[in-house]
Amino acid sequence: MRDVFVLLFASLALLSARAQGADRPPVAPIHAVVDDYFGTKVSDPYRWMENAQDPVLRKWVDAENRFTEAYVAGIPLRSWMAKRLTELWNFPTETMPQQVRGPRVFFRRNSGLQNQSVLYVQDSPSAKPRVLVDPNVLSPDGSVALTWYWPSPDGKLLAYGLSPGGADWTTVHVVDAATGKPLSDVVRWLNGSNVSWTNDDRGFFYCRFPQPRRGNEISQELVNESLSYHVLRTPQAADRRIFALPDRPHWLIEGSVSEDGRYLFLYLANGSAPHNELYVADLGDPARPNVAAPAKPVYVGDDAYYEPIDVRDGVLYLQTTLGAPRWRIVAAKLSNPEPGHWRTVVPEGKGVLQFVSFAGRYIAVNRIVDAAGRLDLYGTDGKPAGSVTLPGVGSITDLGGLQGSGVLYYSFSSFISPASVYRYDLQTRKTETVFRPDLKFDSSKYKTREVFYPSKDGTMVPMFILAAKNLRHDGSHPTMLYGYGGFDATIPHLFKPVYPVWLELGGILAVPNIRGGDTYGETWHRAGMLDKKQNTFDDFAWAAKYLIEKGYTSTRHLGIEGRSNGGLLVGASITEHPELFRAAYIEHGNLDMLRYQHFSGGAMVIPEYGSSDDPKAFKWLYAYSPLQNIRKGTCYPATLITTSWDDDRVVPMHGFKFAAAMQSAQGCANPVLLRTSGATAHSYMPTDQNIAQTSDVWAFEGYNLRMTSASIPHIP
Repeated sequence: MRDVFVLLFASLALLSARAQGADRPPVAPIHAVVDDYFGTKVSDPYRWMENAQDPVLRKWVDAENRFTEAYVAGIPLRSWMAKRLTELWNFPTETMPQQVRGPRVFFRRNSGLQNQSVLYVQDSPSAKPRVLVDPNVLSPDGSVALTWYWPSPDGKLLAYGLSPGGADWTTVHVVDAATGKPLSDVVRWLNGSNVSWTNDDRGFFYCRFPQPRRGNEISQELVNESLSYHVLRTPQAADRRIFALPDRPHWLIEGSVSEDGRYLFLYLANGSAPHNELYVADLGDPARPNVAAPAKPVYVGDDAYYEPIDVRDGVLYLQTTLGAPRWRIVAAKLSNPEPGHWRTVVPEGKGVLQFVSFAGRYIAVNRIVDAAGRLDLYGTDGKPAGSVTLPGVGSITDLGGLQGSGVLYYSFSSFISPASVYRYDLQTRKTETVFRPDLKFDSSKYKTREVFYPSKDGTMVPMFILAAKNLRHDGSHPTMLYGYGGFDATIPHLFKPVYPVWLELGGILAVPNIRGGDTYGETWHRAGMLDKKQNTFDDFAWAAKYLIEKGYTSTRHLGIEGRSNGGLLVGASITEHPELFRAAYIEHGNLDMLRYQHFSGGAMVIPEYGSSDDPKAFKWLYAYSPLQNIRKGTCYPATLITTSWDDDRVVPMHGFKFAAAMQSAQGCANPVLLRTSGATAHSYMPTDQNIAQTSDVWAFEGYNLRMTSASIPHIP
């Protein structure tokens, strides 16, 4: 114990020296750049950071990384947290099996600490799994990511995507599922797209963007996506272009083939807009499909979501928000698909529809009710056909069935229980556990509480609170408040290995499902987007106030965390309420909301945020944009910002600009740190790097929330 306290006092001395100016972050050059937005002058002194190739920027980022590493190296919790996190991370995981028409199933498995999960195939559900694609052999350091895979309908072939650094840009390869031998096919420049095979195994549909300029892959604006068809064993240059929208350059296209192989569905969306158009092409004979068949518009009102489930006996089954903000399922005859002729199969109910899949002659429906999952079966006539009993309170994280199958697979997790995989027999109505992880953590000491709290305007917001069962409400507990609040996404009950570590140290995790998500359907989403975005930030701030008022924590023990749109949430929270939080973590956040639309896929999310090119939207964006609302001399919380050189979704200039501006403006001794990684991206990081960064992030938060080495428990 003496060594622990020696380390603690040494660390405090080191951080005190920094506070007195002995060691400050590197100073970023300032350039005089001013923009005029409809008569409002806005300074942008770090505009030069938008050029990722600038050698001055590279040197500054390197210096920031060294400064951050020096800081976290002195945190006494860091080494213990890294050791314990590695122990807890080291357990096998599996994804839900993906079914095909034949007997094979495909899934990914990680033995625990492998940098990437390995892709396996089973020739039948009872056969011994064998390795089909091992990304750890293809890329031992994890710098090339296996992003996704799509087997052909009969399971004889499999297409998979590889991406440098896990960026959204993906290259497709094909492998023979029986032999494991790769085919010669290489299909490039997919970005966020899948592939969809025709039933003859001759090839697949895919969506791609024009090839970006060399050296500009990360930031080049994404426009003019098109749908093509690739014939196996032919060069990509020979691929047939099937569909494009030249007059709508920012629209996204996604194609999928029905299970019977006859129909091609085209899902068209204006970026992230909360509605879409649906086209259908009749491919004719699935054994000899006409891939050039014209795609005909079915729903083009651009007034709701129209998501096909599948076709059965000439009837299209569809998820839609038309007249149902919480979604409903309808049946439409392809010969007469107008909404006036629809038959409602599953009406809108209390919960919000999430995953929906055909399973034999049933439709399996996963709903979220107050952010917790449930699973029900319906006949195609709409009659309820029973419910599937779930393992507890949590979330279904994946769901999969086929019309031609007698089983339904699903995976289920909670905040403190990793995902398990289950197989539900539709005939016997029995559930079999396919995979259950063995975690070295005693979860019996902790519980998840669901509370509802009033936001600024009185709206009741649900929140989950993870803490010890014997928690004392004395305001002393280091607490992490995590949020997202956008793009109609509910935060599911997802397990992260760091959560048990945090709980073991006496911490609390709080997760509110704030407006902007879809906890209560599209109405909840729209209440937190565009000019209503401030509701999202208010909901988050009032969650913090609730936790303080009820004695879970206090301001000096309260930290916040968010990534991507959640990073915007955290950035806005600390600039609007710097006095409310003691520490903050921003991961790949949208932070310059006046210029985000000029890079990569930024323009695609204008329907969610608005654009500073529009005078009305400029007003609300300027009012909350984190970068533009930093004020000189303000005491901001201790803040850690992480980004990646390879993030082509939220480009790294957001983190660079925000860190530089915060460091320049900081009015007290609280640190502002920036960490930039390479060969990682927006949603990808190899396991070894992930453990290292997660340890540093949560050690940073813990230290600044007054979590000391005395908190370290004895783990048997």
